[in-house]
Amino acid sequence: MLSINILIFFIILMYNLYMYNILLVDDTRTWLLFHKEIINQLYGKIFQITLADSAKDAYDIIRRNTEKPFDIIITDLQMESDYEPELAGEWLIKQIKNLKEYSRTNIIIISAMFNIEFIAKKYNVECIPKNILIRNKLLLKFMFEKIMPFLNNI
Repeated sequence: MLSINILIFFIILMYNLYMYNILLVDDTRTWLLFHKEIINQLYGKIFQITLADSAKDAYDIIRRNTEKPFDIIITDLQMESDYEPELAGEWLIKQIKNLKEYSRTNIIIISAMFNIEFIAKKYNVECIPKNILIRNKLLLKFMFEKIMPFLNNI
């Protein structure tokens, strides 16, 4: 028998008529798969996850998905050097913030950069340092529940 929380969750999903979409951006395949695995362990298959291995690839994917924007974009900061002196992830965040179709998209920085919190505050996005996420994978669950409160019922 389904609990009331699970029933509520499925009603919300049916109401929105789509799976929630996440874009994961990192130039290290291991990190992409690590984040994807955490999300799948925490939430099963309620998220459609797309992977991008650079800021440029992510931006191309984002531009192709303006009719159905990603709900969450998780990005690293340190990737390709094409955007120096700016970090590639910071460049990507600025591009996303300039797209009106993505005004409701939640952005999370997951990076080993020492100034991750400063950059997150600068662009009004969330952040989790990689070294902390490695020790406590539930931080990603906490972050998801903060930006998508209905997930508290799962």
